Amino acid sequence: MPPRQLLYHLAVTFALSLASPVAWSEDGVSANEIRIGMVNAQSGPASGLGSDMKTGVQAYFTRVNATGGVHGRTLSLIVKDDGYEPTRSAARTEDLINRDNVFALLGYVGTPTSRAALPIAMRAEVPYLFPFSGAEFLRTPVKKWVFNLRASYLDETETLVERLNTDLGVTKIALLMQDDSFGESVKSGVSGALSKRNLGIHAEARINRNSLDMVDAVAALKHAQPEAIVFVGTYRQLSAAIKAAQTAGIRARFVTVSFIGTEDFIAAAGPSGDGVYITQVMPSPHDTSLAIVRQYLADVPPADVGYTSLEGYINANVFVEALQAAGVEPTRSKLANALKDLNTDIAGFPVHFSAGHHQGSSAVFLTRIQAGKALPVGRMQ
Repeated sequence: MPPRQLLYHLAVTFALSLASPVAWSEDGVSANEIRIGMVNAQSGPASGLGSDMKTGVQAYFTRVNATGGVHGRTLSLIVKDDGYEPTRSAARTEDLINRDNVFALLGYVGTPTSRAALPIAMRAEVPYLFPFSGAEFLRTPVKKWVFNLRASYLDETETLVERLNTDLGVTKIALLMQDDSFGESVKSGVSGALSKRNLGIHAEARINRNSLDMVDAVAALKHAQPEAIVFVGTYRQLSAAIKAAQTAGIRARFVTVSFIGTEDFIAAAGPSGDGVYITQVMPSPHDTSLAIVRQYLADVPPADVGYTSLEGYINANVFVEALQAAGVEPTRSKLANALKDLNTDIAGFPVHFSAGHHQGSSAVFLTRIQAGKALPVGRMQ
């Protein structure tokens, strides 16, 4: 090529490179947008959990986008419905990764659904962030692409058993559990906490996921006459179980872990829910002494305020902080590295990860349902 033509060719190439928008090779990242995927129950008996998680995450993303996004890119949340069914969760996850080309997965809901979706994310090396589950397989062994924000079911069940045994002297503790990996995860925690106190599970009854038929399970527990029942399932199931137990004349206390979805349970159970103890992994969404709660209340409509949407809001906050730390040319590996080094305080809610510990918080708070409200308590009465 003659020198004059060569110079012209180089000048045109340089000009075009300046005029063209920067395009990163990482899926889900363009010059002005980052796509984040979410699959959870937007329909079915657990839909309140998925809807509330979406509300909290989207509320914080909206706040961030209003101020220019992250390094000039807006955050786009792509949500798909799995109805709290593992096969659907797997299929929707495949779609998000292979068709929608999302950068990361955030805010899945459930243990069985996470068990179905996680291998897909791991194979594709897509970050699987802050699922609404306390299951151990998400925590042990530590996985490069998996980060949990909430306390584990081991943490929650230890609190429940400790309070039942120490505060009330209860020793006959039964399980009414979903017959799947969620039920088994919580059962493992209950069994371990009881074993530490030289106790065992007094009785066990199982229910099908998404089923509201409690008759046979409640009948089995009535025969065992427990003093307390640890329930493992969704909010509509717990409401149905309590009403069936009351009809059957069972007087045992019902206790459950945070997955229940507190506000949805209160709405479903009505007065029958009074007296139920629930462990929480987030502070009260009404505790305005915390700056993060004040900010959350300013961004979320009153009708959507609750523990689950607050968890989604804090999840999104932690994600954004890590994304900012990943730099102006974010990659999935840079995001994972930023998360494992993250040691921060989210306006009053401390979060700490490390290379050997991908669970950001172990905080557990005990609440008791009374007159349609979840009241924080220090001990059981």
